[in-house]
Amino acid sequence: MDNLINLLTENIDNVIFVSIVIAIIFSFIPKIDFVIEKLTRLFMYISVFSLITLTLLVSYDVITRKLFSGGSIALQELEWHLFDITFLFAIAYALCHDKHVRVDIFYDKFPFKVKKIINIITILFFIIPLSTLIVIEAIPFVQMSYAQHESSGDPGGLCCRWIIKSAMIWAFLMVYLQSIAELKKIYYQLKHHKGN
Repeated sequence: MDNLINLLTENIDNVIFVSIVIAIIFSFIPKIDFVIEKLTRLFMYISVFSLITLTLLVSYDVITRKLFSGGSIALQELEWHLFDITFLFAIAYALCHDKHVRVDIFYDKFPFKVKKIINIITILFFIIPLSTLIVIEAIPFVQMSYAQHESSGDPGGLCCRWIIKSAMIWAFLMVYLQSIAELKKIYYQLKHHKGN
């Protein structure tokens, strides 16, 4: 596994090119966009559950610290982990529903086809390469954490840091997959659009 990771990181430009080609090929597989969007929705449900749990834990933590002079390092670290999951797992959903950040000052004024071409360029030359790079670079990061049995440096903190670190891999793998679904959506929108 280490040899594979080293090979991937040494040839990252080729890996990114191949990931773009794979995304384009996958975007022509029938019904793949529906499967990907169901997975994206599942990750969003995990994100929502994480947010609700986070809200309850923060409330509990504040009440126990302020009223009972209690508190827990592990609980505070768990709050940070849930915060990470909430946002990481929602990225693909934001992409799916076109709620991500962009410079709308210019984008809104462009004609339909220009907007779609901008979206294709953004997906192919920014989102897919970046998500591929993050996944490839995060794998050794998680492996090292697992091998070292990394845990909190604080007494009473959480163990198994590799679990939360692996959330990066899952989140950006979903961003990659959702990009494939977006390419397919854009293709059909351009194919069936009348006008400019």
